[in-house]
Amino acid sequence: MLDIALKEWAVVWELVLAGRFALLLRKGGIFESGGAGVFELEHPRFGLFPSWAHQKPEMIKDEFRGRVRVLDEPSEITLLGVGEVAQIWQVKSRERFDTLDDLHPWTKPQIDMRFNYKPQNPLYLLAVKVKKLATPTTVPNTAEYGGCKSWVPLRPGDAIDDSGATPAMDDAAFAGVLERVEKAMA
Repeated sequence: MLDIALKEWAVVWELVLAGRFALLLRKGGIFESGGAGVFELEHPRFGLFPSWAHQKPEMIKDEFRGRVRVLDEPSEITLLGVGEVAQIWQVKSRERFDTLDDLHPWTKPQIDMRFNYKPQNPLYLLAVKVKKLATPTTVPNTAEYGGCKSWVPLRPGDAIDDSGATPAMDDAAFAGVLERVEKAMA
């Protein structure tokens, strides 16, 4: 049972669960372990908690924009998958990141915003190996789950059972993503 979830725009989780993407951008919640550019996430394994707050259709590429639903947070949230971080890179160059344009759903203005938000903090790129739950978990969208936060500690009754979960992206495709990003970030 998994008792922590990571909030991300609902459209991003939808695309990741469809096997289209495996990358996330983050600032904060990541620390360098043992030096030498080895980074870790506060919680390397987590449920995928969709959020509709702050989703902006214009910040998603045209081909995926129709999937963006702008709505108030629903009274219940259905968690459809779990993720495990396979690799984290510090993004030191916009030019290097731009070589990976086909590996993410964000528009250039959204990427600019990510780079410019709290510029004193580094931007990180996470490769996440995602699995679709055999049995989705629906939880009430309580005040403790709401708000603008990355991590959602799930109450004991809301923990995620990931037994029988299946990969959203096959191993060969995921290895290809890792290889491309490693080359771009080197």
